[in-house]
Amino acid sequence: MAGVVVGLAVAFGAHRWLAHQRLAEDRRLAEVEVRAELAPAGDLLAACLAAGAGPREAAEAVGRSLDGTVAERLRHVAAELRLGGEPARAWLRLAALPGAEGLARCMERAGISGVPAVESASLIAAELRAESGRAAAARARRAGVLVTLPLSACFLPAFLTLGVAPVLMGLAGGLLERN
Repeated sequence: MAGVVVGLAVAFGAHRWLAHQRLAEDRRLAEVEVRAELAPAGDLLAACLAAGAGPREAAEAVGRSLDGTVAERLRHVAAELRLGGEPARAWLRLAALPGAEGLARCMERAGISGVPAVESASLIAAELRAESGRAAAARARRAGVLVTLPLSACFLPAFLTLGVAPVLMGLAGGLLERN
């Protein structure tokens, strides 16, 4: 009876742990996706601002032209600003996304004070793109390390079985014949 209780407790704990791991992985993938969407959105925002559009118009145009979480947030920000919302509160929607704080702050300043945001939006987009490249390189390095474990699990036993074992058996056979 104690084994059944312990088994059920372990199964429940394993189920909870796996659910937590899946949830954490889903969050991490969503964050990676959002960070990948931010650089093109920042470039497009800078291009719209350079063409003479205001922050609201730029957010609306970029939100309509892209898909994904960032585009949806930009559409919401543009709609809120169009309805007379306060820029500081509206741009908080974009700032809530991971990695978008700088871009949202830049667009908020441009909307409140009229400060030209083309250069700063371009710099932030370039920084986001570089960060995305660094993250991709880190993931590639990690994959290279992780791939060695299965290779060693397959090739090491094969090497021992086909390379070392016959030599040792031959040496042992030769030593046993002399005795």
